[in-house]
Amino acid sequence: MVRDGILYGAALLVVAVIVWFSTQFVWLTAIPVLLALFFLWFFRDPTRSIPTGPGLIVSPGDGKVEEAEWIETTEGNRVRITIFLSVFNVHVNRVPVGGVVTSVERREGLFLNAMKPESAVLNEQTMIAIDAGGYTVAFKQIAGLLARRIVCNLKVGQRVERGQRMGLIKFGSRVDVLMPADAELRVQTGDHVKGGSSVLAVLRRDDASPTTGGNQ
Repeated sequence: MVRDGILYGAALLVVAVIVWFSTQFVWLTAIPVLLALFFLWFFRDPTRSIPTGPGLIVSPGDGKVEEAEWIETTEGNRVRITIFLSVFNVHVNRVPVGGVVTSVERREGLFLNAMKPESAVLNEQTMIAIDAGGYTVAFKQIAGLLARRIVCNLKVGQRVERGQRMGLIKFGSRVDVLMPADAELRVQTGDHVKGGSSVLAVLRRDDASPTTGGNQ
């Protein structure tokens, strides 16, 4: 469980005790108790089985694939996969590939519904790029209508492993993954994925060979 869940849950249980001794009303006491249980459930952090093998790109978050398409960027063609995280999904985010973090950029912005295409540009977000040894994979943590805080624990120059925990987005959000155009997709629109364990795409080429612990 994420530490935030324990803090929120404990604080609400204290509130429940205060309400009970102040009012003796069961229904009033039940409100903070139910909220405490919700926060404990929301901030769950289940163990995941991380797939191994060269060229695998895994999902950075739990949710539903809303888009899986080829797009044109300033750096050329890329494959973009958009994953929407509802309030019912696990919100701990994970690193899609092993390698070295080359960029971490936070942008302030709006809090539009994360399912709207313009949210990828206008909403508050953190953008991370990882050099996986011969190719780069970038991904965004994008705030949503309810999400008001993005947590990213990565730093430039840090070496990371595929599936490693790297942060979270609170209360409904979106993650976008940008990868080389020759990546072979393993998901399609409508698929449900799990962070760290679901393979989004595979790069089948010589420069996709492992460089850190055989987990690229």
